[in-house]
Amino acid sequence: MNKLSSLDWVAIVLLVVGGLNWGLVGLFKFDLVAAIFGNFSALSRIVYVVVGLSAVYVAAVSMKLGKA
Repeated sequence: MNKLSSLDWVAIVLLVVGGLNWGLVGLFKFDLVAAIFGNFSALSRIVYVVVGLSAVYVAAVSMKLGKA
């Protein structure tokens, strides 16, 4: 059985956080990242990029994660 690495767990957590943020945007027009770090501030843009990269990472390794 494949064990998840620390990087896998971080990417999954970031992906969930990003999904929850998009859910808030879609349901309530509330962007939690922008509320915390500022609307399109450098820090919020970094958060968006890191969450996006984690989505690409999880998509790329999803076959490995799915194999038992």
